Amino acid sequence: MNPQTSTPPAFEDADRLRQQARAAGLDPNYWYAVEEVRRIKPETVVEVVFWKRSIALYRTADDSFHAVENRCAHRQIKLSLGDVTGCRLVCAYHGWQYDGDGRCVEIPHDRYGRGFPRLTLRTYPVKVRYGLVWLFPGDPAQAQDRQIPHIPELEGPARWACVPLVFTWSAHHSMVIDNVSDFTHAHLHRQYRPFEGAALTRCETIDDSVHVAYASRVGRGRFSGRFVEHDRIDTGRIELCYEYPYQWSDTDGAIKHWLFVLPIDERTTRVFFLFYFRSLKIPWLPFRFPRFAMTAVMKLSNRLLIGPLLDQDRFAVEAEQEGYESHWDAPPVELNPAVQAFQTVTVRKWREFLERDGGSGTTGG
Repeated sequence: MNPQTSTPPAFEDADRLRQQARAAGLDPNYWYAVEEVRRIKPETVVEVVFWKRSIALYRTADDSFHAVENRCAHRQIKLSLGDVTGCRLVCAYHGWQYDGDGRCVEIPHDRYGRGFPRLTLRTYPVKVRYGLVWLFPGDPAQAQDRQIPHIPELEGPARWACVPLVFTWSAHHSMVIDNVSDFTHAHLHRQYRPFEGAALTRCETIDDSVHVAYASRVGRGRFSGRFVEHDRIDTGRIELCYEYPYQWSDTDGAIKHWLFVLPIDERTTRVFFLFYFRSLKIPWLPFRFPRFAMTAVMKLSNRLLIGPLLDQDRFAVEAEQEGYESHWDAPPVELNPAVQAFQTVTVRKWREFLERDGGSGTTGG
């Protein structure tokens, strides 16, 4: 077999862990971040995609969010091509209108004596939290039992400042998780030095989570490191967790982040990063930024420091995706046991879902 002239195997045909991980979807019976609230204005609609399934997400005039399968029951064109009038989603073609429960409630043209058809599209539970819109693409009966991750620092009147960073990367979601959780790639970030040296001190799988810790020098950038309170924070160790299907990190309870991935297909992932800090130091001065200024500081930091840093990760995972597609059958050479642990959980969870779903991987329960 010449992998240069073939394509990577589908999940059911893969016989190696890495191949299975790179073909696996994510269990739809979880809440997934799909868009920033600020990007969906009242009376607008956008398309979001969860694992090759198109969904129309819209915001009504009364400021509520709704999600419905992205097709008009009439001619099957995408409802995301239409618009929102008041509290109704309107198809661009013939103006058929749908309410928040997915029911066709208005057909503005002559029905030629056929009566009003009873048509209802599938809808999806939607919530808003942490500046993001979340939807539940799986079995809606499970939506109440599953919870969006609880981030106490981002709730209440004393919440920490956080400005989401959202990108679409041309790489499989498992590559993104591997990248963000595997601290052996300090060389990639040698310009910004967010961490230096990474000795793995913990790698433990508990149920559906992989807990990892590194002895690492965190926040050592020539400029960015001056914002970190090294004298108040233990920046010599970092904890990370792949809490399927989410990922987070914690440095001494003071520097934290969450990553939420939205799997679009086998080579495309939308990523939502939430970085937040208990406090930041004013460079070259013995003072902290006041709390009221932290949001502005975070916006500037995202643009000048964190965004460019993450763009290096984008470059790496997109290059890895291309490399995998060309050399998917090359013998895997992986030195960090955490990566294999991440992939094992991803594969197991996808296999469990397929067994429950009957093997299609598309119905979502």
